[in-house]
Amino acid sequence: DRLAAGVIAICSSECAFAAVKEGGEVVTWGHPGYGSDSTEVADRLAAGVTAICSSECAFAAVKEGGEVVTWGDPGYGSDSTQVADRLAAGVTAIYSTDYAFAAVKEGGEVVTWGDPD
Repeated sequence: DRLAAGVIAICSSECAFAAVKEGGEVVTWGHPGYGSDSTEVADRLAAGVTAICSSECAFAAVKEGGEVVTWGDPGYGSDSTQVADRLAAGVTAIYSTDYAFAAVKEGGEVVTWGDPD
C-alpha cells in the first residue's frame, strides 16, 4: 500500500484526495471526476512535489523549482494550458477557490487560471 508510510501532507477536493509523500511523490484516490485520476500527469508527480492545493474538482501541485502540475476537471481549474509558460518555474505558493487557482511567483507576480467568474 502506497499510503502505509511516508505521507507528509494530504489535500482534498470535494470527493478525492492527493497525498504528498517524502521525496515528493503524489498518490491520488477517490472519485475520478473530482481529481483522483492523475494518470495523465503521473510521471510528473512521481517525485519532487513540495506543495499541493485543490479546487472543488481539480488539483495543482508545486514542484521543486516552482513548476506547477495540474489535473482533474478542466471546468474547475485543471486546464492551465493558457498560462503554462508562466507556471513552468518560479512558483512559490498556490491558492484556490472552488473553480480556480492562483499562483504566487518569485518577485510577487500572481498567475491565475480556471473559471474567471
